[in-house]
Amino acid sequence: MPSQTPRKTESPMRVLTDAYIPELPNRYSGKVRENYDLPDGRRIIIATDRLSAFDTILAAIPFKGEILTQTARYWFDETADICPNHVLEYPDPNVVVGTRLDILPVEIVVRGYLAGTTSTSILTRYRKGEREMYGFVFPEGLRDNEKLPEAIITPTTKAGTGGHDQPLSAAEIVGRGLLTRAQWDIVSAYAFGLFARGQTRAAERGLILVDTKYEFGLDRDGTVILADEIHTPDSSRYWIAAGYEAAFASGTRPESFDKDFIRAWVAARCDPYKDPIPEIPPEMIEQTSKVYAEAYEAITGKAFQPDLSGDTVLDRIRANLRRYF
Repeated sequence: MPSQTPRKTESPMRVLTDAYIPELPNRYSGKVRENYDLPDGRRIIIATDRLSAFDTILAAIPFKGEILTQTARYWFDETADICPNHVLEYPDPNVVVGTRLDILPVEIVVRGYLAGTTSTSILTRYRKGEREMYGFVFPEGLRDNEKLPEAIITPTTKAGTGGHDQPLSAAEIVGRGLLTRAQWDIVSAYAFGLFARGQTRAAERGLILVDTKYEFGLDRDGTVILADEIHTPDSSRYWIAAGYEAAFASGTRPESFDKDFIRAWVAARCDPYKDPIPEIPPEMIEQTSKVYAEAYEAITGKAFQPDLSGDTVLDRIRANLRRYF
């Protein structure tokens, strides 16, 4: 279970903080998603509105789960020619039904810039004086948010709820038997292909896809499949391209479309891994909801129209999933 109960907003009836549906079997509750495994090998994944960062739940953001599901849907469609994904159908705006996979024990993070705020980000570690990270040697003199010569993969372990991801190198992944050499070759090729497609599509819409994470799993035949989400504001960092050069020149943080909006606010007020997390102001929660909606529109080119059917979001989801009971 998440390590902190999400705080309610001014519109709690339209915020999905929990998606417990007792009629569905084999529940697993993640940081932001509720998962149910069906006997036939399908998995129901419900995206809540919880916002997770620094290994805890910071807040619940209205419409976030719907926006993430629909953003991922756009990207799954856009990248289906690069690698197979787990999607089978979308019975509700917050829900994807996919093939149940054995998730690989490595989180694949692709980075195109020296950026980040978490303990595993290359910028955080570079600021601390580290120059050898993830099997790469970084030169002296790099500046915050500088573009890397080429995209790199900075993989980590997959920590459980409340745990910390640990940095890995490709050699460690294979040497420790986390992935076979063949699996690593496939996963890394997929990741670079997906990231390149993401950067191209983002650039066409005036955005920079800075970095992102991917999760892969194996199906019953041992095929590597893309799982979870792809290129959403939760799994990725986006900057507004038009303002990047000026921000980089002045040493300020580029304007972004991602949960760094709240992460940066929290990190400026405490050590989020050691200190109590301060209360997120209601106006920031409202603004963050708007940022997610604007991100969806900027990424997909479509207007965001939330589904307001049902007395609550959970009532609507339950109605749309009734055939799975």
